[in-house]
Amino acid sequence: MARFLFVVPPLAGHINPTVAVGQHLNELGHDVAWVGYPRTTQPLLSSGATLFELDDNVPDAMLAQLNEKSGKVRGLASVKFLWEDFLVPLARHMRPGVAAAVKNFGAHVLVVDQQALAGALVARQLGLRWATSATTSAGIVENPVGPLVKVWDWVLSQMITLETEVGIRAVPRQDLSPGLEPAPRLDLSPELVLVFSSQKLLGDERVPDHFEFVGPSLTARKSETPFPWNALREGLRILVSLGTVSGGRDVRFYQTVKTAFAEMPLQVVLVGPPELIGAVPANFIVKEFVPQLELLEHVDAVVCHGGHNTVCEALARGLPLVVTPIRDDQPVVANQVVASGAGLRLSFGRLQPDQLREAVFEVLNNDQYRTAAIEVKKSFDEAGGAKRAAELLVRLL
Repeated sequence: MARFLFVVPPLAGHINPTVAVGQHLNELGHDVAWVGYPRTTQPLLSSGATLFELDDNVPDAMLAQLNEKSGKVRGLASVKFLWEDFLVPLARHMRPGVAAAVKNFGAHVLVVDQQALAGALVARQLGLRWATSATTSAGIVENPVGPLVKVWDWVLSQMITLETEVGIRAVPRQDLSPGLEPAPRLDLSPELVLVFSSQKLLGDERVPDHFEFVGPSLTARKSETPFPWNALREGLRILVSLGTVSGGRDVRFYQTVKTAFAEMPLQVVLVGPPELIGAVPANFIVKEFVPQLELLEHVDAVVCHGGHNTVCEALARGLPLVVTPIRDDQPVVANQVVASGAGLRLSFGRLQPDQLREAVFEVLNNDQYRTAAIEVKKSFDEAGGAKRAAELLVRLL
């Protein structure tokens, strides 16, 4: 029996995939715990799960700033903002609590989310084995910002700064002697990277052998979110969601959706703050939160921001998508959807009602999109999901 500690950031989409993996580790006879922020983590864990709690006040302030500023930055500025204002401060705040949790739990292996860099710092300090939980396939390539080499060098320098602060020797790549390998990146374990996607969705991009595509981790999800199931009508239905972080950011998007589909021959489940959405058309259901996994069984297509979890949850059910990416990895994920043939991409900032309406009815009425989505679903099914992820983690022992 071994002890596996999951290190997670205060983001539901990054916590959810770990729940089913933890359950399968338990079934294999191992002890499992999480270290994270209770307000976002505890509601998602199974009853009786062990959580080492961090102070909620700090991430609350960070997330508020993330929501406020994210609507004002694009492109390179969004990369800088993500690291300077969120990932690096979060790592500094989490590190002492993660170290204490490792000691108190007696962890043998850490399973570290890509955005919870403190877990990698502690694992490297203590010489523990660690795996990366990659909830988005956009973050597993050698250089996620493509040809912008200087930008990526700057990102690497942020990791080096964190390592230096805790006494880990980190040599910038440009200073390496010939034949000397750089230290492992904090966001990618040198031993095991669990990618909750499939090579089919990633496309032609090649990755190292220790990167394992396990598909989405969707089982054992706890959901007590109420929903008016009796209000669902016969006929076509779509789900429209900007996710938990971006959902409160743009009144214009919600008005565009209403204008596009009010009185159209389909039902729209629109996820967002009711106070931002205003008057609700007769063919709409508006909820701030929905039991998304269950709801996806009852819709025919999804409109979303390109969050990796929402995209994969839709494709895992063979649903075509219309994606309107906003920031971070979302444009990369949107491009993966288009390249797979499973959906269309539209501009979030320039989105028009007629454009959105045309795209949605295109993916609903043209069978090629659903056929492609079903092919991605097959690749997910073959990847093994949470059960295979747990088996791969056990091999680290």
